[in-house]
Amino acid sequence: MENALGIWGPQAVMMAVTASFTFLGIIMLLAAVFMKKRWRPSYMFELGFIAVMLGLAFYADQLSVGTYTAYQENLNGEEKKVSGNYVGKGEAAFDRVVTVIAYQWGYAFIDEKKRLSRNAVVVKPGEKVLFKIVSNDLIHGFNIPVAQITAEIDPDGKREVWIKAPDKPGKYLIQCVNYCGVGHTQMKAWLVVRGGAPTAELKNIGEKTNGGA
Repeated sequence: MENALGIWGPQAVMMAVTASFTFLGIIMLLAAVFMKKRWRPSYMFELGFIAVMLGLAFYADQLSVGTYTAYQENLNGEEKKVSGNYVGKGEAAFDRVVTVIAYQWGYAFIDEKKRLSRNAVVVKPGEKVLFKIVSNDLIHGFNIPVAQITAEIDPDGKREVWIKAPDKPGKYLIQCVNYCGVGHTQMKAWLVVRGGAPTAELKNIGEKTNGGA
């Protein structure tokens, strides 16, 4: 999942390939209409075109399998996952309170000290984290597979959900699961679990992660 926030991630590559073939198809259609002599492609050209199509289908299938496998690995981990909707016991019941602003197409995280991080939030192992989520444009989703929690956020509403951070340090996927436009597939972020990492590093980690580090 290292390419989740990269500009040239797998989804972007497939979109570029699709756009290229669409443009090529339009050119070939116009050529067929306006050329005086009918163009007859060779058998090698046709076989090559079929091979390219099969290769793209195989590539897309492998991307889907890889994403599904990574998703299931998070869900099937050995450590106990704890999460749920906020039950109104007060923010003091949590180790960390994070405000989340969802927008097309990303997330902004604001910690208790009003420090902003784009597309990455840093927590410590085992912390109970309260997310206060708002949307500034349209309906978005907020899904953390490792915690088995999903929330849907309306533009005029606010959702509060909490999770227990994984005990194992690492980078865990956060993603939008409500279609929100052409950039929906790139609307992902990281829950960074780092033992002993000072929250002062929050902004820097977020900037690096946004570049697909």
